[in-house]
This record gives sequence, structure tokens and C-alpha cells, in this order.
Amino acid sequence: MQSDRNNRVLANLARFYNSGRLAGTGYLSILPVDQGIEHSGGASFAKNPDYFDPENIIRLAIEGGCNAVASTFGVLGMVSRKYAHKIPFLVKINHNELLTYPNSFEQILFGTVQQAYDLGAAAVGATIYFGSDDSHREIIEIAEAFAFAHELGMATVLWCYLRNSAFKKDKDYHVSADLTGQANHLGVTIQADIIKQKLAENNGGYLALNSNGVSYGKYDKRIYSELTSDHPIDLCRYQVANCYMGRVGLINSGGASGANDFADAAATAVINKRAGGTGLISGRKAFQRPMAEGVRILNTIQDVYLDENITVA
Repeated sequence: MQSDRNNRVLANLARFYNSGRLAGTGYLSILPVDQGIEHSGGASFAKNPDYFDPENIIRLAIEGGCNAVASTFGVLGMVSRKYAHKIPFLVKINHNELLTYPNSFEQILFGTVQQAYDLGAAAVGATIYFGSDDSHREIIEIAEAFAFAHELGMATVLWCYLRNSAFKKDKDYHVSADLTGQANHLGVTIQADIIKQKLAENNGGYLALNSNGVSYGKYDKRIYSELTSDHPIDLCRYQVANCYMGRVGLINSGGASGANDFADAAATAVINKRAGGTGLISGRKAFQRPMAEGVRILNTIQDVYLDENITVA
């Protein structure tokens, strides 16, 4: 509220924070379903074809008690007159499409900020593949889009993802605390109001990339000795620190659906909350199962943030 965001942006952020089961807590539970483009419709919805119908996506978010629903221009535009006033819409304005052969990995705009505003969105979201060959274009494009969104009074959410084959060495450093932390720091620089990031699983990305005579980026060894440890909460806490010490909220992604979804979702929520994070944005764990189970897993996540016994570590 002390920033340069205008009152209409603050009002839309307030809508986010005062909707759903977590209303008034300062935490967010968001349902994202843009996988029909990002991961292909068939691969995403074969487990539960009900979600080919956009209305079921919105129904899941509402019945699941979410603060907001994030999806594509097509999904949210198709049902906007019925639902835009019932739950805050977060329009994802760019995507990586998987129909080009061979597959390419670039985030491209699928519509305009004005379109998102016209369909009644409270916020726009975008992905930047930091570290990729295409990152310069994406940074410039999304910085301009976010500036216009703020002019129109919409909030902004940035998926701060890393993508570069060089980041895979002895470990997958796409989820290292030091590299994802720097991606977050770039994201808040272009004035994202909320940062979405994968939960850190390891650390030492800069150390691994600065080996065998290769010079990459800049780092300080105190990142590893004083600012973080190997504990999952500390790794996430470093991600939060790079979001202007939590002045911009960090929401971690829920990840792919698997065999232990309920336990994994609860653990991710506990780590995020104890690290000073702002919530979870979890999709596949919820929509790749019957709606009643999807609601239950979203409620499981929300229960962590409602539990006063789970505190910042």
C-alpha cells in the first residue's frame, strides 16, 4: 500500500485477499488451469474430461474456496458474464504452446491487457522463462504489459520460471533457491504484485554453473552459509527474501499430480507458510480428479493457512 500502485490496483488486490475461505487472513489459494495450452488439452484433461468445459474450472475454484481462478483468455472470456463478479479472475496473457514441431519453448502473447480488462479481470498473469535465449524479449514485453495493467487498475502476477538445459547438471537447478531467488528478484523489479515460483528443492545453482573454468552470473558464498541452509523452509525463505523481503507475496506452485497429492500439498503449504510466503497456486492436483476430491485437496491446502498453530519459523 506504500508503493506507486494506484487505488484501483489496491482494490483488486484487496478483492484477491478478501475472497474465498482464506478471506482476511493475508494468504492466497489460487486455482490455475492454463495447462490446456501449456501441457495440451488432451494430456491435461484426459484424467477428468469434465474440465474441457470452462464452467467446471470456475465451479471448482468457487466450491473449493479459492481466492481467485487463473486461466486463459478463452476459458475466462467464455464464462465472464456469469462469474467475473463472483470470483476474481486472473487472466494468463502468455503461454508456451506445444503444437509447433519440433516443440519450442517460448512464452508468446495470446491476447492483450485491454482484453483482460474488458472481460472483467482483477489481475493479469504472465510467465517469463528467465535464463532462456528468449528471456530478453519476454522481460521487455511483460514489463510493458504489467505497466499498462497497472494503469487500468489490474494487479499483476508473474510466473518466475527458469528454463535452460544448462541448469540441469548433477541436480536440476531449475529449482535451486539461489537461481529461483534471483528470478524472483527480477520479477519484482518489473513490478509484479505477486510472484509465483516453484518450491525450491536444492541450492548451489551458481556454484555448479561456475565450474570447469566457466564464469556465470554473480554470487556470494554467504548466500549458502548465512542466508540459507539445506532446510526446505530456509530454501523457501530465501525465495521470499528476494521478493523484497516479502513485500511482494510469494505463492509456490503445487506441482504435478502424483501418488501422494494430499500429503505433498499440505507439506508444500506448511513450508511456504513457515517461510513467510503468501500461499499456494495449485492446479493439477485439484482438477485431475473428481470435483469433490479436488475441492477436498484445495481445502486441505487452505486449512494449513487457517491453522494458527502453524506459524512463521
